[in-house]
Amino acid sequence: MDDSVLPSKLLTDLTLVAEIIRGHDFIHIYSHFDTDGLTAAAIAAKALARAGKEFIVTIFPTLTESQMQVIEEAEDECVLVTDLGASYVKRFDAMKQDVVILDHHTVGDLATRVCYANPHLYGIDGMTSGCGASMSFLFAITLDEKNWDLAPLSIIGMVGDRQHLNGMSGINSYIFAEASKRGMVKTMQGSLIPYGNISTELYMSTEPFIKGVSGDSDGTRKFLEEAGIGPDKNLSNLTPEESIKLSSMIAVKLIEQGVTRDKLEECARTRYYLPSWGTDAETMSSVINACGRQEQPGVGVSVCLGDGSALEQAKYIDADSRKKVMDAVCDIVNKSKIQEMDHIVWFDSSDSGYTGMLCGVVMSFLGNPNKPTIGVNCSESMAKASSRGTFPLLDRGVDLADAMKRGCASVGGEGGGHRIAAGGSFDSARRDEFLKNVDKIVGEQISKH
Repeated sequence: MDDSVLPSKLLTDLTLVAEIIRGHDFIHIYSHFDTDGLTAAAIAAKALARAGKEFIVTIFPTLTESQMQVIEEAEDECVLVTDLGASYVKRFDAMKQDVVILDHHTVGDLATRVCYANPHLYGIDGMTSGCGASMSFLFAITLDEKNWDLAPLSIIGMVGDRQHLNGMSGINSYIFAEASKRGMVKTMQGSLIPYGNISTELYMSTEPFIKGVSGDSDGTRKFLEEAGIGPDKNLSNLTPEESIKLSSMIAVKLIEQGVTRDKLEECARTRYYLPSWGTDAETMSSVINACGRQEQPGVGVSVCLGDGSALEQAKYIDADSRKKVMDAVCDIVNKSKIQEMDHIVWFDSSDSGYTGMLCGVVMSFLGNPNKPTIGVNCSESMAKASSRGTFPLLDRGVDLADAMKRGCASVGGEGGGHRIAAGGSFDSARRDEFLKNVDKIVGEQISKH
């Protein structure tokens, strides 16, 4: 690896990680259930398999007290944690086993015994410039340079954590540049027009979510008729005139519903084609993420490891997931579930789940872009909450990692994540108290900035 691009301390720590792993015959991998976590786990698993190591992979929706106890009680000789761990460093430090943590979430405690590598520890923003898959990939190529062929998986992870939205930077930039040189990734021009069959994709589109078109078959048909575009058209076979007209019509619709210029530009972002996968990173990210969200993370990991039958199964899971998310968004719109407080917007997702995904849609296309969005699912005794912000909100002082950590703690729960996207859990009966406290915290953040 290039020590002129990557911090020397990071390279030193990665070398130590590789030495620890080489010293064990069996490693237990623990990771997160989203795209970043599943690709991170798969990268590590593939690298271990090639090194002749035995391993097992366990996926968690998040790392909580109960799941931390599972790890502690397993008593494996070597534990490798990817895309998780930042909130429990002290607990890992107290374990007798060899532990490696490759995370990118906001740093709390520093490790005194275990090997802990996190972009934040090297002056790199783990929210935008280095994800779990990035860290796992750097470990893999430190273990063996032959693992460079796993770079496309790390790019899928970056995209899954939306770290590509403002261009690749930091660790991601290094991986992307090297992968490009090797022909593993190619840039694709962005567009507001969705990829694939335009009629189908407009109907299923939640990014952007176009009121009166997305989730509305009649609305989609009328919209395309107005554009003079047949239902069987794809982006690739539109004439330049058709493409310009349709893009303009989509832009006008979004502006009318209050979508910001920054979000319009983000929706038309550059995409990344992966020749080895025969598709772009965002498409694969959706497929892999759906497996985790639909409680089939093993399928997602198998897809990453190249299992063709798993990929076909994952595509069905993704199609079903997209439909459920669309139904849930339409339910939020049709039942006017979006509520506005002094400093936050919130909605109840207890009927549908998919809180994090819905939170992103509401934040960007349905709520008030001047306030962060909180989604709360109280379908069980312990509520699950997700939050989303924007970069302009961060510029005003909003820090959702802090807000969710303190807000959840104020009602006896746990929370954390990134400044722009965070989550947590707490007693469902204390939902209103939680929302009131988070609203107050966000207001204080803005006033102090």
